[in-house]
Amino acid sequence: MELAYYSDYAVRLVNSEEPARGKDSLTSVEAVRDLFAGNQQAARRATDADLTRFRSVRARLRAVFEAADKGEETLAVDLLNSLLLEFPVSPQISGHDFRDEDGRPLWHMHLADHPSNATAGYTAIAAMGLAFHLTEYGVDRLGLCEAAPCRNAYLDTSTNRSRRYCSDRCATRANVAAYRARKRLEAERPERSDDSTGLAAESAQRTSASGER
Repeated sequence: MELAYYSDYAVRLVNSEEPARGKDSLTSVEAVRDLFAGNQQAARRATDADLTRFRSVRARLRAVFEAADKGEETLAVDLLNSLLLEFPVSPQISGHDFRDEDGRPLWHMHLADHPSNATAGYTAIAAMGLAFHLTEYGVDRLGLCEAAPCRNAYLDTSTNRSRRYCSDRCATRANVAAYRARKRLEAERPERSDDSTGLAAESAQRTSASGER
């Protein structure tokens, strides 16, 4: 399993809440387990007590994205380091998941967690994955969607660091809004031009009348 994959753990958890919309999908143990995706063994460890713990970690991970989005690199790194210290993992070489055409193991790095609970295990993997992404691509590759009121977290993997939205849907919505705003401005310009012409003509008439006196 590639280490970059683990960074998605952080994104999934952060985006389980949409503060600006007042939405929170993290309301049950089943929702917590869904965050683990294909890691069903780890998901089964989740209990009711993990709900509160997951929400606390979610706020801390969102703070990392918020700092990165504002260009506060040192703060983003400090916040992420605090999670790494609190929730450590043990990198291990693994080959049990993938085989080449000859049946030999395809060795890769695997993050082995030693959790006391489901939250600790998930956070350790999410924080380490995010750390690898940050150090490999840069702090500015951690972003928050610009399509208000979304503000979902995303990881920018574009070649020219151009990503601004969490999804194609948000990008389309933002482009449509920008297009409509331009059209409104264009519609207002003739009226302003007419008003300006009228004021100029009125001023000229007053000047002429004053000269005749």
